[in-house]
Amino acid sequence: MQIIDWIVLSVTLLFIVIYGAWKTKGSKNVEEYILGNNETPWWTVGLSVMATQASAITFLSTPGQAYHDGMGFVQFYFGLPIAMVVICITFIPIYHKLKVFTAYEFLEQRFDVKTRSLASILFLIQRGLGTGLTIYAPAIIMSALLGWNLTLMNIVIGIMVIIYTFSGGTKAVNVTQKQQMFVIMTGMFITFFLILSYLPEELSFSNALGIAGANDKMDIVDFSFDPETRYTFWSGITGGFFLALSYFGTDQSQVGRYLSGKSIRESQMGLIMNGLLKVPMQFFILLTGVMVFVFFQFHSSPLHFNPTNNDLVRNSTHKAAYEKLEKELDAVQSEKKEISMLYVGQLNQDFDNPILQQKMVSLSGKEKDLREQAKEIIAKVDEKTETNDKDYVFLYFILNFLPKGLIGLLLAVIFSAAMSSSASGLTALASTTTIDIYKRNLKADKSEKHFVTSTKLFTLMWGVIAILFACVGTLFENLIQLVNIVGSIFYGTVLGIFLVAFYVKFVKARAVFWSAVITQLTIFYIFYLDIVSFLWLNFIGAMLTIILGVLLQSVLKTKE
Repeated sequence: MQIIDWIVLSVTLLFIVIYGAWKTKGSKNVEEYILGNNETPWWTVGLSVMATQASAITFLSTPGQAYHDGMGFVQFYFGLPIAMVVICITFIPIYHKLKVFTAYEFLEQRFDVKTRSLASILFLIQRGLGTGLTIYAPAIIMSALLGWNLTLMNIVIGIMVIIYTFSGGTKAVNVTQKQQMFVIMTGMFITFFLILSYLPEELSFSNALGIAGANDKMDIVDFSFDPETRYTFWSGITGGFFLALSYFGTDQSQVGRYLSGKSIRESQMGLIMNGLLKVPMQFFILLTGVMVFVFFQFHSSPLHFNPTNNDLVRNSTHKAAYEKLEKELDAVQSEKKEISMLYVGQLNQDFDNPILQQKMVSLSGKEKDLREQAKEIIAKVDEKTETNDKDYVFLYFILNFLPKGLIGLLLAVIFSAAMSSSASGLTALASTTTIDIYKRNLKADKSEKHFVTSTKLFTLMWGVIAILFACVGTLFENLIQLVNIVGSIFYGTVLGIFLVAFYVKFVKARAVFWSAVITQLTIFYIFYLDIVSFLWLNFIGAMLTIILGVLLQSVLKTKE
């Protein structure tokens, strides 16, 4: 990194932190600190909802996911727009009518304090883990690529988030997320068009898509019914729907965003904005990853994108075998570049040469095979090391091919995304702990100032816990998948409780409480057995909670 990159990165991040703390300091009561005095306009609600979901993991992992597996991951979001409509019709009017600070307050009014506490605790567990992951994801990857100390990175990101979230609560999160989304989308658009400009002059955008399609990167929709296939149209429209319904409808990190809206209509418009823009945004980020794949058809790429693993092998007895693979890769990439250029020439003459296409795909297969052999060598050196390097692809491209200054902007994008989602998580954790656990079980009357102070202290507490989670985390197959897996394990059960509360009026507190407990234990067991793709856990959890609730109610036959 050059001095200009450090300046761009530092100025951008310091502006967001200082502006957020200065603009929103001095909350006088709980309503102002947690709900932002219900002054948030619809477009800020929409941007805040999008920024909360668009963590650094989105901008690190999603392009790498597309580089390796193509556009199919977009199916994960197919159920989201439908979920937004359901939430706007059912959830938002009830939350606003009851004037709740958190989603879980509603559950006590509908059921009892025990059910409210169960849902709150399930949320605190999964969101605490999730917030730690949103800090850990950019920290581990950037520490590996830039040589920065991992623990120090976790602490720096965590402290920056704590500063303005502690100071201004929900209003600070809403205010800063507008700047963060501007930085994020500006950086991504500039990067996308730069990638296109780096492609050979003879290669048009449509022909670039042709090369991606020839390598099976443009298979957007899969209508197969195989439950073990992770991303299909059906898993997206069902599992994705239930995950989005639970995340946006019952997760306080999102509920808190639209509870701060000026009115029911403003909150609804903000969510509809998210529903309309989220799928195109994810499609664009995935397409950026596909264009990175096309770019590397004409440029050399490393045998393994994680430099830490590369250094590990080079300092081991397997160094010679690894270097042999690197030489083989150089030969394959050189031939692939030549064949790809010939294929482009044919495409420019409106002729899709099947022989060249087959040769190009064959070379990509050889390249993939060499990378798999490299992972096997890495695993021999240290079997505990994560060999999957999907999360490093996009950042490798940024650091090695983008011009000076823009590297700093893209790193600011990653930090901004980490801060926005982490800040929402901390605010939600603090408000839930204060309102649903602390205030609900506190016998003595306390002043508004006391609960504002309590919420700030819980913000600090959860910030420290999230940093600790980040510091002891381990890299998983793909970070964006890990975040969604953690959510899917818990979201289905919580959503089932809320769906019973909204739509199955005859089911009472005891039945729904025990159905939720049994369901959550069952979901743990199903996940342990690895029977189905994680997306189906949302559907199974919600449906099982509802069905068991109805059955238990009919067995108990008690009026509560």
